Amino acid sequence: MRSMIIGLLAETFIHPGVGSNEGAIDLPVAREAATDHPYLPGSSLKGALRDYSRAFWNDENKENKKKIDRCFGDEQQENAGGILVSDARLLLLPVRCLTGNYKWLTCPLILERLGRDLKRAGHPVTVAPTTSPPDGKYLGNNDGTLFLEERTFDHDGELPDHLTTQLAKFIHHDQTRKRLNKQLLVVNDADFSWFARYALSVQARNQLDENKQSKNLWYEESLPPDTLMYSLLGERVSDSGMDDLMSLFEKKPYLQTGGNETVGMGWFALQPWQNSEDSGDEH
Repeated sequence: MRSMIIGLLAETFIHPGVGSNEGAIDLPVAREAATDHPYLPGSSLKGALRDYSRAFWNDENKENKKKIDRCFGDEQQENAGGILVSDARLLLLPVRCLTGNYKWLTCPLILERLGRDLKRAGHPVTVAPTTSPPDGKYLGNNDGTLFLEERTFDHDGELPDHLTTQLAKFIHHDQTRKRLNKQLLVVNDADFSWFARYALSVQARNQLDENKQSKNLWYEESLPPDTLMYSLLGERVSDSGMDDLMSLFEKKPYLQTGGNETVGMGWFALQPWQNSEDSGDEH
């Protein structure tokens, strides 16, 4: 059975909510219990992909409805469908830099997981750096001290040669890929966890009554634009409809998921990861 990995680059703010209160934030993002890293649940992503396919395969047409049911299951008969959809994991987190443009942060734990997921999908390539920088240090292709949020980080070495090449394969836009080499930083797992907990966007939203008075003020956490995530898609059966879905990605590489669709949030640019044979490099 085939598997593939798709990159999800946030074009807007993303709110993969959990619908529960956590301290001062009324609507936090979904987080992994062990790492506290934000993620997008696979059930939410699968539902978004089903809605995405309906937008192009009009399910009033019997043949198109068969395609949708083959990929995602028949809701009336409670069939599971032929495609398996994993949670979307965090890969690169944009963080404000006070000495220039924002930086994309990742860490050895995330890159190790990515390597394992790529191997599971049939792409055994090297992505993880060989060393983890000390606290308050970073690996990056620029020298000097950086001010990330209110914290200071010093340069500890260059990025591995292959790293930006592999991560760029998850990004749909050519111009965005070109920025990756200068904006990518690797920090250690503990420092990354701090940014994943405290450096996300928190937006105040308000509901007004007929007199324009505040009726309900709440605070909502979200992932910033240019956040990069990835998800593993697999075949449960040989006739899964994977090829049909991939052809849709080529025609319209944009997907809406998460909350607040009516205010323009939740849009991702999709990019299927190409293996080394397709790209011509192994590491």
